Amino acid sequence: MLRTGTPWENLPQELSFGSGMTCWRRLRDWQSAGVWHRLHMTLLGELRGADKLDFNRACIDGASVPSPRGGKLGSERHLITDRQGIPLMFCVTGANRHDSVIFDELIDALPAVGGKPGRPRQWPTKLHADKGYDFARCRAHLKRRGIQDRIARRGIERNDRLVRHRWVVERTHAWLAAFGTLRTRLSAASTLMWPCFPWLVVSSVFEGIYRFVSRY
Repeated sequence: MLRTGTPWENLPQELSFGSGMTCWRRLRDWQSAGVWHRLHMTLLGELRGADKLDFNRACIDGASVPSPRGGKLGSERHLITDRQGIPLMFCVTGANRHDSVIFDELIDALPAVGGKPGRPRQWPTKLHADKGYDFARCRAHLKRRGIQDRIARRGIERNDRLVRHRWVVERTHAWLAAFGTLRTRLSAASTLMWPCFPWLVVSSVFEGIYRFVSRY
């Protein structure tokens, strides 16, 4: 469903998952019960406990999610990742909202991740962002949270220098494009898919990072 965008009613019965509408209702109920959020938090905790989650640097970026057939409706996917590109927090807004508008809310929504003795870790040491977040209020908000800003400055810093750290969040956005239902806004019902993607992506991103690192 995530990769192909197949309508629920066309879900093949030979998969033994039940009818498509039954699966849709299960997804809806799990979302309402907060199952996807708990799975995401469990995965993050496991990764941190295994020293596979890096809070030294985090990256934030937005990506447009077009509507099908060129319609006016669309979405914007906002994502914060750790240093390796593992998703920490996300949200979806209308495509007409500037990336910086959701900045404060997205930062404050970062989860406190356990997995190790002591207090859970919530704030990264540094946050990298492109020039779309180059506003005094964004920098001030990071300062209030004790986060060092690494926001590109318009007219001063070159993109090819700044992308050295920021490319990981762009790669995660690209991997998300592999999920057809998340790549395009196929219907109002497709919004049910959004809450379940963090734990799926954490798994797929971590697997991709492992394959990438294992080459060297």
